[in-house]
Amino acid sequence: MSDSDGLFPATELEHVDLVVADGVEAGGGVNKRFRAFEPAAVMLVPPSLDEWLPQNHLSRFIADIVETQLDLKKFYASYAKSKGQPPYDPRLMVRVLLYGYCVGVRSSRELERVCVDVVAFRWLAAQQAPDFRSIARFRKRHLSSLGNVFLQALELCRAAGMVSLGQVALDGTKVRATASRRKAMSYARLTEKQKVLADEVSALLADADAIDDAEDARFGKDKRGDELPPELARRESRLVKLAQARAALEADAALRARNEAEKKARNKGNDDDTAAQKGDDAAKKAVVNPKAQQNFTDPDSRIMKTADGSFHYAYNAQAIVDADHQIIVATTLTNIGVDVEQVVPMLEKLHTTTGVLPGQILADAGYCSAANLDYANSVEVGSDAGWSFSSRPAA
Repeated sequence: MSDSDGLFPATELEHVDLVVADGVEAGGGVNKRFRAFEPAAVMLVPPSLDEWLPQNHLSRFIADIVETQLDLKKFYASYAKSKGQPPYDPRLMVRVLLYGYCVGVRSSRELERVCVDVVAFRWLAAQQAPDFRSIARFRKRHLSSLGNVFLQALELCRAAGMVSLGQVALDGTKVRATASRRKAMSYARLTEKQKVLADEVSALLADADAIDDAEDARFGKDKRGDELPPELARRESRLVKLAQARAALEADAALRARNEAEKKARNKGNDDDTAAQKGDDAAKKAVVNPKAQQNFTDPDSRIMKTADGSFHYAYNAQAIVDADHQIIVATTLTNIGVDVEQVVPMLEKLHTTTGVLPGQILADAGYCSAANLDYANSVEVGSDAGWSFSSRPAA
């Protein structure tokens, strides 16, 4: 960084408290001096800035994500050989930038202003005031890394349950769960959203009373509409929810990797022990897809493609119906989105319930696989046993 980077000129550097980054927590393992960054420091003149910020404020949630969930090693590593004044701590800059994107403040000049004028930004910056040149240089320097951590943060916000509710149906049909994707937004969509918000601001100014009445009805007279869910209002609860989100995503990735590895092994003719070992190995090496999602309003639900082509948190409801009498003889509800994996468990459930297997199975093409055909041939069924697959659901 150059000597002009930051708020203080080189001649005033002796007035700036300096710290040596110590370990991964303080400096990402890089032996580099950064400007002192002490979010817990209390103002000399009460009340403290922390007292001005509600405990359930979104900025506190962003701070927790940056402090406990995001990997900032690449940010710190880039300063290992830099000279000049101590740069701003990457945690500070990421907190400010991430919250800025969340609330629609993206201009570096505007970010400089709000770090002085707005309590939430001032709290996130721990009373420091990075100038717009420092903010712009930081963003340009770490553009690739910022994209990655913003994606991580977005997925954690989704996983932590900042969502609404939905509904249910069946036949290998995707059942809407008690969760929604309406509040989830990709980074690319923020630009489009900002224009929409600007139009809404104009509407607010033109018809303030009507908007106030509508928002009172929607959020309640005592709510702003941007509060965190009650279970995330306290820091301890937020940290637990974030840890649960990460653990659930990791467990789901391991299970998927295990099942896929075992399936491939068996298709190659490996015995059960070998297939199980390959499954264990794959589970240990599993990596969570950055776009994988976990929802805490309904944690067992999964993102699934529904009949209209859209994607929602949902369950996959299955039913077997006796064709002659139109009586449902077996049902289940699963969070596995593909129908092809439901043939064996559904037939086993049917056998458990009725004591017999059907003479013929009618199903749409989504249920057809070599493994399912092999299973049908391996079990004892009626003399007229057979399969009938079509490109449309069976009537």
